[in-house]
Amino acid sequence: MTLSYRQPGAVLTDRVFTVPLDHDRPGGETIEVYGREVVHPGKAGEDLPWLVYLEGGPGCKARRFVGAQAWLERALKDYRVLLLDQRGTGRSTPADRQTLALRGGPREQADYLAHFRADAIVRDCELIRRELTGGAPWSVLGQSFGGFCAVHYLSAAPEGLAEVLITGGLPSLDASADDVYRAGYPRVARKVAAHYARYPQDVDRARAIAAHLVEHGPVTLNGGYRLGVEAFQSLGMMLGTGDGSHRLHYLLENAFVRTPHGPAFSDTFQEEVQTALSFAARPLYAVLHEAIYAQGGQATAWAAERVRAEFPQFDAEKALADGAPLLFTGESIHPWMFGADPALAPLRETADLLAARTDWPDRLYAPEVLARNEVPVAAVVYHDDMYVDTAHSLETARAIRGLRTWVTDEYEHDGVRAGGTRVLDRALGLVRGEL
Repeated sequence: MTLSYRQPGAVLTDRVFTVPLDHDRPGGETIEVYGREVVHPGKAGEDLPWLVYLEGGPGCKARRFVGAQAWLERALKDYRVLLLDQRGTGRSTPADRQTLALRGGPREQADYLAHFRADAIVRDCELIRRELTGGAPWSVLGQSFGGFCAVHYLSAAPEGLAEVLITGGLPSLDASADDVYRAGYPRVARKVAAHYARYPQDVDRARAIAAHLVEHGPVTLNGGYRLGVEAFQSLGMMLGTGDGSHRLHYLLENAFVRTPHGPAFSDTFQEEVQTALSFAARPLYAVLHEAIYAQGGQATAWAAERVRAEFPQFDAEKALADGAPLLFTGESIHPWMFGADPALAPLRETADLLAARTDWPDRLYAPEVLARNEVPVAAVVYHDDMYVDTAHSLETARAIRGLRTWVTDEYEHDGVRAGGTRVLDRALGLVRGEL
């Protein structure tokens, strides 16, 4: 039984699909995947084409819009939209510290989570598509990691696609996790420099916070997160979004209060840091983050942690000793996070096993299939995107036959959300040959 309800400018219907955990064993264990159907109230009875939205991540549920917000307003003019909670997220069968314990120990948990990458997500989509469309191809909008899934979709099941729209999510077809992070640290350094140019007062504020953590050691925040200097640096993940620099600035200005025992982190600062850094709402983002790059039988082996050593400018204690600005870090997952975050701590051994895993498929993408692609594809590439390397994206754009790009510096990685209807409208114009 499906349930429909209304929000401003939208009729929504809850849908739950049963899919195999392992698509190579269709008669084996199953899990549920949830999707929220959204349609314009005036078109609810029409036979509209479907657009499935694949959220970023990994491990992030589809965005919870209130009515026809952001890009959804534009999409509802033409489509019946399916906001998919990819496996393990949102209202799909959950995978987190509470539920994974049901699988057994770390080995069983790691084996289970190996089925939660882009290849499995695309096979879920194909089962769902046939159920909803009766076999007709549908359109896909992939944001960030959702774009990675879309490129795999073009490689593995192009017959299921009417058109593909990608925003901030064109992956390298062959880069290892090491390659991804080696390209990433210099981009992060540029974002930090731009932040300090905008807010020069934050240079001293960030140094003062880091110095306090170095002198006194990690602090257990009111919410249980253990904040050390590396964790503080990881707040730089905020700098890749349109308003992230401003939000980081406001977070830093409330760091300290005077107490009878000397300066201490304010409750306001602690709450905001805990909210920004905890993976309680999206644990798979941390556990599977490097695994999304794994192919060719190579272990990721905590790539971000290893590659960071090649960039000594990110060493906080060295920066403090040299009188240099503290560099924040960006979208990278490190072993210490599984000791700092109570939501991740029970999953540390599981994450270690995934980092050591070598039995990944030989490849996630098929260059020979992409080279003869016939599906209309448009990709929005953000100039100097902090999360996805622009050079990697443009190389992939050239490898996909017929793909059209819009390269822009008007938006950061979240442009499709922050830009209202404009980004999706531009992408649709490209994919339809109107621009």
